[in-house]
Amino acid sequence: MGRLHSWLLAAFVLAAAGCGGAGNSSVPDGSIADGDPAPGLSGLAPGWNVLEPGGDTVCSDGSAYRFFVRPGDPGKLLVYFQGGGACWFGANCDLHLDPSYKPRVARDEPERYRGIFDFEHPDNPFTAYTVVMAPYCSADVHLGNAVAEYQAPAREPWEVDGELRPAHEAHPVTIHHRGVVNAEAVLDWTYRHVPSPAEIFVTGSSAGAIPSPYYAWRIADHYPDARVAQLGDAAGGYRRAGTAGGSDDRLERWGTIDHLRQYPEFADVPAGELTYEDLYIAAAKRHPDILFAEYDAAEDAVQKRFLAMGGTETPSLLTALQANHADIRAEVDNFRAFIAGGDSHTVLARPEFYTFTAGGRRIRDWVADLAAFRPVDDVTCDPCDVPQLTDE
Repeated sequence: MGRLHSWLLAAFVLAAAGCGGAGNSSVPDGSIADGDPAPGLSGLAPGWNVLEPGGDTVCSDGSAYRFFVRPGDPGKLLVYFQGGGACWFGANCDLHLDPSYKPRVARDEPERYRGIFDFEHPDNPFTAYTVVMAPYCSADVHLGNAVAEYQAPAREPWEVDGELRPAHEAHPVTIHHRGVVNAEAVLDWTYRHVPSPAEIFVTGSSAGAIPSPYYAWRIADHYPDARVAQLGDAAGGYRRAGTAGGSDDRLERWGTIDHLRQYPEFADVPAGELTYEDLYIAAAKRHPDILFAEYDAAEDAVQKRFLAMGGTETPSLLTALQANHADIRAEVDNFRAFIAGGDSHTVLARPEFYTFTAGGRRIRDWVADLAAFRPVDDVTCDPCDVPQLTDE
């Protein structure tokens, strides 16, 4: 269990932080203090700026929430929802046992990213964009609005990477699942200070991929004259039971069900039947002019492990991906998917964004076409057991 614990933490940190820096200098402090209005784009320094919205925003452990903005062309807006796991029972919520989530936001997080956040890369399709990054620290896939108490179990001394951990007593663990509150603070700033973008790309990786169609819907409602595209990066394989409420009550404990009930699209869906695909279906029906999309690796090892934690063993994630995509396509026709080979997790914030291919298509080119509102087709790996790479 210790090796799995360490592997998961490493994977979550990697998924949340990308693979290495993007050549940016230290992040200027643009904190919002004492209710003063947040600085607008003209008041921000070049490169990444950190903003602390205060108010009711909070991370899972009670620490301060912050988000990041890189000013660019105000007519082109990229909104990115960060990943970093989730928790829904005592052992994976307790930071001393087997935590499977990111509990707080560091000030230097954007500097760890590459891929679409490497703004010095000559092939980056988002170099000119104003970029708003919504970090993740609420353990609820950006969709919670509740404070939950979990019971961490007792454990005899155990070993992690050769280190003996002392016995652990059973005790309650309080988690602030305020992902919706945090996300809305980020969007409120964006709506005030990026008032009329013409082109918007809404995306997110891992836990940030799951809510991205929902937030694309919300953002499109606010900017009715803008063209909008959406992409979820590495969360398409969570098949019904075990993850979306079928075998546990996480969406209820997070407050997600209560939050979504305000929308007619979810008013009559039983809590135990709500799936992540329902977010795509509802958003795509509400905005048939938007092309919604997903990227996944065919055998994403992190998604498989999260499915196993939720009680669903998945020998082949590709089968789950294809079944989920079929469910979405049965309801809407404005959805596309790119399935790459291998078992990696996420691509947008990694150097492999520029080298992964499938079906003769480079993921970078497919995403660039999606963001430019050019038609894209479904892409599926063949073979799917290993990734296909191309030289940059």
